[in-house]
Amino acid sequence: MRVVTGEAKGRKLKGPKTIGTRPIIDRVKQALFNIIAARVEDARFLDLFAGTGSVGIEALSRGAASATFIELNHTMLALVRENLQITGLADRAETIHADAFKFLQNGAPQARHKQGKRSTEASTGETGNVSNVTAPYDIIYVAPPQYQEMAARALSMLDSSPLVSRTGLVIVQIHPKERAGVVAVPLTRLA
Repeated sequence: MRVVTGEAKGRKLKGPKTIGTRPIIDRVKQALFNIIAARVEDARFLDLFAGTGSVGIEALSRGAASATFIELNHTMLALVRENLQITGLADRAETIHADAFKFLQNGAPQARHKQGKRSTEASTGETGNVSNVTAPYDIIYVAPPQYQEMAARALSMLDSSPLVSRTGLVIVQIHPKERAGVVAVPLTRLA
C-alpha cells in the first residue's frame, strides 16, 4: 500500500496487522482519483471510516486543502496518524476519534487531534487540539465495514447533512453484494 501520486508519491503506508480491515488496493485508488482528479485540488476532504487513512492521504498528496479522518478504532486511528507523519502531510490533516454515525448526526466528534500542532486535552481525555470541523466538505469518502448495511445508513444520513457542500461529491465503497441496499436508499439532495 502506497501513495500513488502527488507530493507524497511512492511513500509506503503502514497497513493493519489484523484481517478485519480491507484497505483499498492501489490500482483501485488510482482509478478513483483519476476520475475525480479535477475536484481534488483545494478540496475539503472527509475520510469517513478512515481505516488506514490511505484515501484521505491520497487526496492530500494530490492537493486537497485539508482532510479530516473519522475512525472509531483507536489502533487504526493511531495508524492513520503514523501514515500522515510518514508522508509529511500531517499539517493539513485532522484525525477524529468518533463513531461515524454520531459524527454524521451531531457533527461534533468525541475527540479530535489536529495533526502537526501541539497537543491539548480534548473532552474525552485524549490528547489533541480541539478545533472546528472544516465542514462543509467538498468530497466525502465512505468505506464502512462490509455486510453490516452501514453504507446505506451513512448515505441516507449524508443526504440531509450540512457536512456536504452544495456541490459536494459523496463516494461510497461497497462490496457488490451490498449494492442493492445502497441503490434502494431514497435520496433527495444527493440524487
